[in-house]
Amino acid sequence: MLPSSLKLSRAATATVARTVQLGLASFKPSSSSPYRLIHDGIIKGPNVNPVALQMIDYALSLAKSKKSDESNAQAMLVLEQCLSSQSSESQDVVTHNSKGMVLLAMSSLLSARGNYDDAMEKLQNIQVLVHSHLDVRVAAMEALTGINLEMGNDDTSSVLADKCLELLGKVDLKNSDEGSEIAIARAKAIKGLTELVQGNLESAEPFFQGFLDNKGCIGNAALSYGEFLHATRNFSLAKDIYQKVIQEVAKKKDFTDVHALAACNMASEEVLLAATCSLGQLEVHMGNFGNAEETLTTALNRAEQLFGSRHPKVGVVLTCMALMFQHKAKQEHSSSLLIQEVRTLP
Repeated sequence: MLPSSLKLSRAATATVARTVQLGLASFKPSSSSPYRLIHDGIIKGPNVNPVALQMIDYALSLAKSKKSDESNAQAMLVLEQCLSSQSSESQDVVTHNSKGMVLLAMSSLLSARGNYDDAMEKLQNIQVLVHSHLDVRVAAMEALTGINLEMGNDDTSSVLADKCLELLGKVDLKNSDEGSEIAIARAKAIKGLTELVQGNLESAEPFFQGFLDNKGCIGNAALSYGEFLHATRNFSLAKDIYQKVIQEVAKKKDFTDVHALAACNMASEEVLLAATCSLGQLEVHMGNFGNAEETLTTALNRAEQLFGSRHPKVGVVLTCMALMFQHKAKQEHSSSLLIQEVRTLP
């Protein structure tokens, strides 16, 4: 079965159990599939009420800077006030986009605290905003799929990915612009990812055809493509894609591109973490243990900065590091494992 950390548990101890269940404890040199962290955040875009954008920015900054239950509650209150300030009768694009982006922000805060049911409810509410930008609805459906993948609901995630593809039926593909091309690529990538997670490589392949030269091969879509290449043992190209994702996401300072709009575990911070972790695993599969240890250490530090040292996702990266040392010991025919620095979850 395809090893994947898409099915992260809600607690550290459950993370370890889930890891074993996915077959990661029996990591072998022939195993080429990445151990994946899926992607907390939101990216701004045009055609949105500027006051709404300011309130979203303030709320997310407050929640991220304090990282406490109180700051999260205050941030949610700001977003609730922002949502209620939007006209309930207006059917214009700006209003629907504003509502949609507020709901995306709310879902990110809720999912970051493990409140997945309420997060999914916010994302589902976006689909009724029929005048909102296609990218807003794709981001919502992508995040819904991502949460279900994280919870281990593979069948549900596959159905949601199909619904994300159905959104493309609303687009005139013959007259589609670059933005539509990016939305199409993201919808295909999330469907391909659901197939990949279930180990259906042949079913996943059509959704990644032509991706290398696709303008939509950015962010989470690019990461999913890299993982497909990784799983099919195209290590050289997979490494290029992972490095591209890391470089592009790390350079982003002003998030103003609506086509990169994302929420919950599908946005930039977690994309960067997942790409770094996947690159570390790829280095292991290529036998580059020095590079692997350096890259996974970077991923571990980033995970601790984002989530704190007790978060299950930190445990995911630690598991990757432990498997890396295990793999290294087998390759070197060592009789024992020696890890110079051991970190454990409290």
